[in-house]
Amino acid sequence: MISRRIVVVGGGAAGFFAAIAVAESAPGAEVLLLERTANFLAKVKISGGGRCNVTHACFNGREFTTRYPRGERALIAPFQQFQASDTVAWFAARGVELKTEPDGRMFPITDDSQTIIDCLVTAALKAGVKLHAQCGVEGITRTAAGGFALTLSTGKILECDGVLLATGGCRTPALGQLAVSLGHTLEAPVPSLFTFQIAIPWLRALAGVSVETVELTVPGAKLRERGPLLVTHWGLSGPAVLRLSAWGARSLQACNYQFPLLVNWLPAWNEETLAAELQRRRLAHPAKMVTNAPVAPLSARLWEQLVAASGLAPDTRWTALGRAGQHQLIQQLLRTAFLVTGKSLNKDEFVTCGGVRLSEVSFKTMESKVCPGLYFAGEVLDVDGITGGFNFQAAWTTGWLAGRAMAGA
Repeated sequence: MISRRIVVVGGGAAGFFAAIAVAESAPGAEVLLLERTANFLAKVKISGGGRCNVTHACFNGREFTTRYPRGERALIAPFQQFQASDTVAWFAARGVELKTEPDGRMFPITDDSQTIIDCLVTAALKAGVKLHAQCGVEGITRTAAGGFALTLSTGKILECDGVLLATGGCRTPALGQLAVSLGHTLEAPVPSLFTFQIAIPWLRALAGVSVETVELTVPGAKLRERGPLLVTHWGLSGPAVLRLSAWGARSLQACNYQFPLLVNWLPAWNEETLAAELQRRRLAHPAKMVTNAPVAPLSARLWEQLVAASGLAPDTRWTALGRAGQHQLIQQLLRTAFLVTGKSLNKDEFVTCGGVRLSEVSFKTMESKVCPGLYFAGEVLDVDGITGGFNFQAAWTTGWLAGRAMAGA
């Protein structure tokens, strides 16, 4: 006998995790998962270059929260209940083993996101979750009995006892209207995790070049980030850029994505140690051309462009590198100045800063403080993390908490 009906709106990572948690914890409940599009778990499919970056190998919940530009404090308690180690155990219990890469990102050992999709779909069906694709929700109202009436895209009305919204990032205010219609406030949505457009020919000519560690700074904005960098046909990308964009999502949007950027290509060096290294080369190889002697770990292609950008002639030899030329080269290596003129969305990441205001949600249960019986999970909330598996972990955690709470567990 079905005791009550629970509807989860949104067939992504958070929605599936929540629906499974409800169904496994309350076998007597009818659990329906509604997805507006034809495909469940579409973002899981493309994430991590098609491998799915499930979580991050940081197993201290408090430390884990420091990777969230929005939501750090709110996630402290949830990560005491369900953190990265719990995610690893959850998938392992269902036959999916995860591996850790050198940078801490965790993927299925198959290196195939379909492994994660198959696991979630199988777990949902085994628990009795009813999956409905191409079934959007156009509106939600309260019923006289205290439940909810959902107007579906098919024109039908579906009544239920509890609703969980896991509709993903509110990339436009319209995507958050279900929550607003039930009394909630949306923090204005702006993009997070984006790459930088820089219209400098010599930089774009280096498309494909990567540097293991650089330091990026946005002067005056208190934004600084270290990590790998990738030069692209439109400017700069890579983990360092994506993390900087996450921390600066609102401030960079406020300046219309036009701002100065300083790149330190050799953050392990300072002016003194770099000057000593250049002087050593001047004495050891006076007849060699500067452009042919890159400082590790910079590639020959990048070094050649940086030397040229410093103002040195292509045929300058070490013996002819005077004090002024050396100073110019050091400044170029440690403080290359670019003007960012726009942004491009990272192809695998569709993360939005903004969403349902966190003060309106109980992070013990993920239940609305405004509308009893309404729950939230995932990116519909004003929570977003840097790249590296942190956004998926927030989805797993909030989905698990919400599902368990809705089940009365």
